[in-house]
Amino acid sequence: MENGKCRLAFDIGGTFTDFILEDAAGDLHTFKTLTTHEDYTVAIAEGVNRLLARTGIAAADVGQVLHATTLGSNTLLERTGARTGLITTRGFRDVLEIRDLRMPRLYDQDWDKPETLVRRRRRRVVTGRILADGAEMEPLNEADVREAVEFLKAEGVTSVAVCLINSYANPAHEIRVGEIVREMWPEVHLSLSHVLLPEEGEYPRTSTTVINAYVQPILKDYVARLMQLMEVQGINAPLFFMQSNGGLTPASVAAEQPIHIIESGPAAGVVGASIVGKAGGTPTVITLDIGGTTAKAALVENGTPGKATEFQVGGHVLQVERLLSGGGFTLRVPAIDLAEVGAGGGSIIALDAAGVPQVGPRSAGSNPGPACYGRGGTELTVTDCNLVLGYLNENSIAGGEMILQRDLAMQAAQAQLAGPLGMTPEAAAHGVFTLSCVTMIQAIRAVTTERGQDPRDFALFAFGGNGPLFAAGIAQTLGCPKVIVPPAPGVFSALGLLCAEVEIHKSRSYRASVSEDTVAHARSQLSEMAQQAEAEAQSPGGRLTATARMRYAGQSSDLLVHLGDPATLDAARVRAAFVAEHDRIFKFTAPENEPVRFTAIEVAYALPVGQVDMAKRRLVGSGTQTSQRAWFGPQTGWLDAPVVPRPALQRITGPCIITDPDATTLVPPGAVAEMAAGGAIIITLPQQAGSTKSERSDVEYA
Repeated sequence: MENGKCRLAFDIGGTFTDFILEDAAGDLHTFKTLTTHEDYTVAIAEGVNRLLARTGIAAADVGQVLHATTLGSNTLLERTGARTGLITTRGFRDVLEIRDLRMPRLYDQDWDKPETLVRRRRRRVVTGRILADGAEMEPLNEADVREAVEFLKAEGVTSVAVCLINSYANPAHEIRVGEIVREMWPEVHLSLSHVLLPEEGEYPRTSTTVINAYVQPILKDYVARLMQLMEVQGINAPLFFMQSNGGLTPASVAAEQPIHIIESGPAAGVVGASIVGKAGGTPTVITLDIGGTTAKAALVENGTPGKATEFQVGGHVLQVERLLSGGGFTLRVPAIDLAEVGAGGGSIIALDAAGVPQVGPRSAGSNPGPACYGRGGTELTVTDCNLVLGYLNENSIAGGEMILQRDLAMQAAQAQLAGPLGMTPEAAAHGVFTLSCVTMIQAIRAVTTERGQDPRDFALFAFGGNGPLFAAGIAQTLGCPKVIVPPAPGVFSALGLLCAEVEIHKSRSYRASVSEDTVAHARSQLSEMAQQAEAEAQSPGGRLTATARMRYAGQSSDLLVHLGDPATLDAARVRAAFVAEHDRIFKFTAPENEPVRFTAIEVAYALPVGQVDMAKRRLVGSGTQTSQRAWFGPQTGWLDAPVVPRPALQRITGPCIITDPDATTLVPPGAVAEMAAGGAIIITLPQQAGSTKSERSDVEYA
């Protein structure tokens, strides 16, 4: 980016689209508007126009545009991708349906696998065979390929995935299939498995390639429209997308390989949390991102987000039990290890057949939104209940762009919840608040207790439009000692984009025991992969980091091991890194003579794109302190709670409500909130009588 230029970042969520502009002086300006699901670019255009007009910055002064989006994951969840065809080796037509042994409900004989993204008739097979060592067993039958192409054209297919057996070892057949497809069908979208994922494992490789083909036309069209919008706005700047792994990638790469941006939005906030937490002296935190539609959790240890090499997409949003995966489609790409539940501010409250309230996973979204938005929504949501409880200030939503209507929330709560349950509106609403906390805790436990971590050892780092509102209640229930609310919490994922680096990942299968010879060969392979990544990043001088998937000989699963600079690797260092990671995860180390094996090697090429001072946020009007009544449970009842604008906060004991232009922080009775030097709010929670690390702290308030 040129010196003196501004940086613009925006993140599309299920309910709101968030914007942040860093001007040439490093000051941060934010804006928030409702997401326009029928066409995301409508909200983007409005946000860009409003932000530039408010700051007086010319469009030509924007030197970089950074973007996070849920378009990829929504396409899979809603099954709205392209009509896709698959060309594969004869005998492997049904890999997508056979899948693997994973299933989310082990003893449910009525459970059905999700319907594949490619109908069986559009999965075409060709004769030809490459062996696992790369040798050709049977030549490719090009007549089969041409017949498959003609059939898929007649079927109205617009995107084709090609995944041939063992193409990771020798892609010659797959390359030739790609050439024939391009020759016969130049306009079709094409995804080749040896380009996307040159690794063994037929189902993960086929599934990943098909997902890319299914989403690619949608993303390509979206990127084209976004570039056109920027041109109309007068913004002539490079566009980068956030990847699932927490790094940025050029828009051209994202359009060709959308598999890397499926979990784009949630990753940006975790990247920002790792930087803010480390700068504030708390490098190990649980991140909690609660928006209008979902709640997402991740673990950051020593300033580094947890990473996964494979995850499930397109499954039910409430499936957070990571050990019981299989409810979606396997996507094998590097990603921040996130868990997600369908509970947020816009989650709809409904009574089940037994009359028991349920939170989500349906959401009122941005249109019509919760009843209190006054936009035609009639179904009761979590936000309506929070307004009934007095936890929200009617005039502090989206920087004052929206005024909440408490009377509409009360009507919905009385008619749909309190009346049927025979309770007062505030008691019923408080039950929803408690139930919401319990639902959101599922996501936290998926990245802590299911990973052998005790949440009581971590601070809770809360952001998103609703994260700071629920954080203290969730932290007290889990026994976390404190809550951190960063600057600009409601647009923090957009802020996280400004903290990220351009990061390109390359991987390939590498099956060998660790020795000096194999490590030397791995260095050569990593060097070749690094050159490819540098070319893709379109900029030299990046930082190289190697990782490997490794196991003890005889084990059936891998560990992701960070190896550092690939140029300095030797056998002793590689083995030591694996042993340390194995001991950290499993608390076990095998004897020194136990063989250690590689299964895959990976390289990341990273380039910093800028630095951001999060304390330099410019708020539109600081506001004045007021007071409102809030209800904190049947034993405590109604209390007068000061409403403190964030810039006026120094130190206060709860109850109180701290307002940001984009979020509300709820400080429960007895908790202490104070402003830290870096601009974050630190909430220290009261110790519960008799509470120990072995005894959970359940409090009335949450």
